[in-house]
Amino acid sequence: MKLSSIFKSAIISTLILSGSLQAKPVYVAVTAIVEHPALDAVRDGIKQTLKENGYSGDQLKFTYQSAQGKPDIAAQIARKMVGDEPDVIVAIATPSAQAAVVASNKIPVVFSAVTDPLAAKLIPRLIQPGGNVTGLSDMANVKEHLALIKEFIPNLKAVGIPYNPGETNSVSMLAAIKVEAAKMGIKIVESAAPKSSDVMIATKQLVGKVDAIYCPIDNTIISAVEAVIRVGIDAQIPVFAGDTDTVSRGAVAAVGYDYFDLGRQTGDIVVRILKGEKPGSIDVKMAKGTNLFVNPKMAARMGIKVPKAVLARATKIIEK
Repeated sequence: MKLSSIFKSAIISTLILSGSLQAKPVYVAVTAIVEHPALDAVRDGIKQTLKENGYSGDQLKFTYQSAQGKPDIAAQIARKMVGDEPDVIVAIATPSAQAAVVASNKIPVVFSAVTDPLAAKLIPRLIQPGGNVTGLSDMANVKEHLALIKEFIPNLKAVGIPYNPGETNSVSMLAAIKVEAAKMGIKIVESAAPKSSDVMIATKQLVGKVDAIYCPIDNTIISAVEAVIRVGIDAQIPVFAGDTDTVSRGAVAAVGYDYFDLGRQTGDIVVRILKGEKPGSIDVKMAKGTNLFVNPKMAARMGIKVPKAVLARATKIIEK
């Protein structure tokens, strides 16, 4: 064989080897406690941000698993993901985040759509949390939420809140609502729904006791929110929500985050880790940006009208 042929073969072999090394994708494993529009939007926003930063196609292995609302399944998923050794685990919502943090002490974990990461014991502090965990909190401005309900019902005296006492995020949000409600002279009536199958019963227990029903950012409640809406229509009690996606499913109104954009914000954190930053050196981020969604037709079905001032500043009016 001629020297030139050997040289050419060596170059080709080097290129093939180089190409194979470059083709090794980064591996991002995503899990969520349950599938519903808000959490699905977070997942999609993460993937979009990865794509915009060059992680797509052959450059990305992206897996997603839902725990179907069951913490024990969330724990199984987290352990399996750790065994698969991805570059980053992204856990959407508090129960999945808690499972991932328990399962992994080395693989970076980025949480998202977690109301209170400190109360959930995901991190010891928000600023440079240390270890292998960081993420994004969607703690809501509950004062703004109560003020919106009062715009619809000026003589508001009592608000009913169905919630899952087993969800740390929901418990934290309920506590925050009680503080703000007391300042506004509003009584909070809570009703526990540990499982999605309990949501309708828990909501019915509020009938006759409240002027409005508020669905917090609670994965159990939101996953079965149609049951809350049905009770609201039948009992003529308007239903409000802590997330805007629920308005398209029948709530009267909500001030909340765009969860696709929240996913994009989470994706920014994931990209920083993929580029070499340590999770523990990245401050926990607070979700940015709020929208106001209203659903005039559902308001009418629940016996009220959307105030003109609310309509005028609405980010989106749902016509169904």
